[in-house]
Amino acid sequence: MFYLDPTYLLILPAFIISLWASYNVNATFKKYSKVPSENGMTGYDAARKILDSNGLRHIDVIRTPGNLTDHYDPKANVIRLSDSVYGERSAAAVGVAAHEAGHAVQHAVGYGPIKLRMAIVNVTNIGSNLSMPLFFIGLLLSSPALCYAGIALFSAVVFFQLVTLPVEFNASRRALDTLKSSKMQSEKGLKAAKKVLSAAALTYVAALMVSLSNLLRLLVIANGRRRD
Repeated sequence: MFYLDPTYLLILPAFIISLWASYNVNATFKKYSKVPSENGMTGYDAARKILDSNGLRHIDVIRTPGNLTDHYDPKANVIRLSDSVYGERSAAAVGVAAHEAGHAVQHAVGYGPIKLRMAIVNVTNIGSNLSMPLFFIGLLLSSPALCYAGIALFSAVVFFQLVTLPVEFNASRRALDTLKSSKMQSEKGLKAAKKVLSAAALTYVAALMVSLSNLLRLLVIANGRRRD
């Protein structure tokens, strides 16, 4: 007989918000990709100009396959811009590229939250890979200790996502401030970039909500088993 675990209801609202946030960021980027950038500037041009103006000429800007797969790789000293950003002459592309350049500047100036995120990334990777297996092995073996060990590891993942929020918000603020102060974009372009970056920020908020809901679910299950 089909059985629906009622604890899934704890994560359903956050899951729905996460789906909406994912749809929203893609729809917003598509909409504002139709707004031309100032002076025909591409995503590559924007990232390169911001890096150079901050003395980061050693950081390369290269193309990477995909849509909105943009990221800064501090180990390789490279910003990877997606096909939809790298060579595109839109305000949306410039905004995303400026955001990634903002991450490079964060590393260069020693921004606190990004240093903390880098410090805990290894623990987070372990938690991401082992937390759920350890938790469910604990359930199978009726071992509260293993269950709570899994929950502790998953908590590290949640903490990492929490630290990620100020990192992402700050990178967007740096991007918009730079675009405005350097007059790289018109007011219309700035508005478009802000809309895109705000939509992207919501995906990180939604991801944190999903993880917090999952953490609550694990705690409810573990405490329920203890009472049994």
